[in-house]
Amino acid sequence: MHAVTPSSGNRFARPSSLAVIGLGAIGGSLAWQARLAGVPRVVGYSPSRADRVEALRSCAVTELADSAAKAVRGADVVMLAVPTRATLDLIGRLRASLEPDTVLTDVCSVKAPVVARAVAEGLGDRFAGGHPLAGTHATGFAAARPDRLRGCVVYVCETGAPGGDRAARAVMRFWQDVLEAQPVLIDPAAHDRQLAWTSHLPQAVASALAKTLADRGLAGVSFGSGARDTTRLAASNPDLWVDVLRYNRTAVADALAATESGLAELRRLLDSDDEAGLRDYLTTARQFREALDR
Repeated sequence: MHAVTPSSGNRFARPSSLAVIGLGAIGGSLAWQARLAGVPRVVGYSPSRADRVEALRSCAVTELADSAAKAVRGADVVMLAVPTRATLDLIGRLRASLEPDTVLTDVCSVKAPVVARAVAEGLGDRFAGGHPLAGTHATGFAAARPDRLRGCVVYVCETGAPGGDRAARAVMRFWQDVLEAQPVLIDPAAHDRQLAWTSHLPQAVASALAKTLADRGLAGVSFGSGARDTTRLAASNPDLWVDVLRYNRTAVADALAATESGLAELRRLLDSDDEAGLRDYLTTARQFREALDR
């Protein structure tokens, strides 16, 4: 994994036409920021009428399409900003509607199956996977922001097919020059293993904690800021996370097994009333969390 500084001067660095499929928190923010950066034509499509209306009202798009296939016509860059299962489906369905030199990319937090689908559909030289680390538990265009992606790290994955490196460079130029993000090239499988720990596990643990608390049937007033903070991710869109957890299930299962061991250790320390061991356990956790903010 390494950062790359893309060169400018290519039309993908500042496309004349961008199509964004999905106008939620990430897709809506991406379209909005591209417009503010001067991309003259940003076509949006979303199955949600509310998201379409709000995106147009906010001037995040210059026009709306009534289907994904119509949205991509004439686009230099096509961004798929929908859940993993829908992305896999669209890669195949949109192939015939793309212009001969259109670059296709996505924002899914699982990369290996998406990259594999692009190669299988004969788009290996025109596709590069993307994943901006700028997510939120909120959904829909209401969660979009005109600066959400500015400065964020975005992982970019090559397909490994002939010409795939050119598509990856084009996608990286777009993220850096238009969206002011920090592109980092990474292998798709390595990405999924890493994100299983740094993103998918926290989501799974937050959801497990929220469900455990829900099963207790305690009143909402019983919960202070600690419970609210640690369960924030549980408010995320279940449809999105069903896809992520399923398509990265092997790596996530490994991370969950390690978490189960950590909980078992904590329980053992409590059962044995091991004050020194408990303090060490909590101190290690505290030091890790403090380091994240440095």
